[in-house]
Amino acid sequence: MRAWQENRNRARQGNEQAQQQQRAQQEQERRNHDQELQRNQQQQRAEQNQREQNQRWQQNRQRQQQDQDRQRNEQQQREAQRAAQQNDSNRRAEQERWQRDRQQQQNQDWQRNQGRQQQSNQNDRWNRSGSTNNNNQRDWRAYQERRANDYRQQWSREQNSASQRQRILEQQRRRSQLRYQQEYLERLRQDQLRLQSWRFNDYGTNNYRYSRGGSYYETNNYGAQMLRQGVNNGYEEGFRAGQADREDGWNYSPQESFGYQDGNYGYDGYYVDLSEYQNYFREGFNRGYEDGYYSRNQYGRYSNGTGSILGTILETILNLQQIN
Repeated sequence: MRAWQENRNRARQGNEQAQQQQRAQQEQERRNHDQELQRNQQQQRAEQNQREQNQRWQQNRQRQQQDQDRQRNEQQQREAQRAAQQNDSNRRAEQERWQRDRQQQQNQDWQRNQGRQQQSNQNDRWNRSGSTNNNNQRDWRAYQERRANDYRQQWSREQNSASQRQRILEQQRRRSQLRYQQEYLERLRQDQLRLQSWRFNDYGTNNYRYSRGGSYYETNNYGAQMLRQGVNNGYEEGFRAGQADREDGWNYSPQESFGYQDGNYGYDGYYVDLSEYQNYFREGFNRGYEDGYYSRNQYGRYSNGTGSILGTILETILNLQQIN
């Protein structure tokens, strides 16, 4: 009986020890689990902090990059603005020099034209008097030859003016207007070749009268036709120049065109002073430029590279009156 009791006690103690060991193992496992969970949470927090730090660093870097880009853009804009202002200043200076040279040349031309007009008036008196004096006839012919030579010299001077004008157009990037000027100069050159083989002929006395600026002028059939042709040539050239400015997106400015400022195309130097021809050439040019710039046919017609002003407009501009 006693032995049984002892065995029972030992069995009970063994069970208690086993339970204690089990509880201790469970407690250790729980502590291990908690530690593992704590380590995972710490790692997650560290990773989250690292991500946030990286994100803040990336945002700061982007802001810095944006600030640098903005500063570079502002600097480039300031430099581009300064360059544009400098280019504008250079263009204005170049254009002012060109205009001064042009004005000086026009003043000289005006003085020469005044002298030629006085001589022309004297020649008209010779013609109206019906003089058959051989010396007068020779003087008349010599005067017409001098007038033609003066025109050829004027054309040579215009080449320098064209070169200055070309540089201005290149700076302004007006490609269409530059192409028009080059084509106009080529037409002038071809016209000069035509005049090299032209010889003076006596086309008779004055039988037409016209007024301009409050004064009356006289010319013969050849001179009257020259004036008509001048208006038509001006219309055609003006239409081309107006088209060019429209293609370039440039302001409405007919008087800036080289064709208007030159006004010589089609002139041969005989029976009509250059200033007279230029005046009527520009009358046609202004109307052609307006039609070309606004792409219409109010004052004339332009087709396949050829233009002509309306007959009613032509007669209004010239108002030629035939005299006996």
